[in-house]
Amino acid sequence: MRIEQNRLLFAMLLASAMIPAFAQNASLEVTGVDAALLAKANAGDGASQVLVGDSYAAGKGVPRNSAQAVAWYAKAAAQGNVAAELRLAALYRDGSKGFQRDMAQAAAWYRKAADAGDSGAQATLGVLYSMGQGVPHNDVEAYYWLDLAAQAPGPDQGKYLANRQLVGTRITTDELEAVEERVANWKIAKPRADGGQ
Repeated sequence: MRIEQNRLLFAMLLASAMIPAFAQNASLEVTGVDAALLAKANAGDGASQVLVGDSYAAGKGVPRNSAQAVAWYAKAAAQGNVAAELRLAALYRDGSKGFQRDMAQAAAWYRKAADAGDSGAQATLGVLYSMGQGVPHNDVEAYYWLDLAAQAPGPDQGKYLANRQLVGTRITTDELEAVEERVANWKIAKPRADGGQ
């Protein structure tokens, strides 16, 4: 009888010890974020933070939550992660359910990625300046950013060139010369995130 009581007590203790582990694993499954990925993200790995943000932005394995996506992207962006900056820019540009569209914030994040040398961000920022969305309308700034983007080899280079030429019809020769000097100085001072020169 005593042995049976000890076995029962042991079984109860074992079960009670396992309940928190089951509950913890269940919460990881509910969140849908891989535990190893989440650990790396919480440890400050920018690429992992972007991936966790992607899960929340797309609702992959977790309920879609733009605020959580922004929080994770912001952690990575604070480290200069261009992918996170671009994702933040897109979220602010497009808005979503429960997340207010904010073109000024979108432009600010595109600017950070553009400053880091991303040609797509440079082109988008140029378009924003040409239209006055999120930034004041300024054709000189638009031409500057579009010119930087147009100099990066890639599948969208022709589109960037066409946009630059269109904006170029609205600036003076003196403004064009000033932009060309700025572009030359920028190319000397900053590397490209996308590998172009």
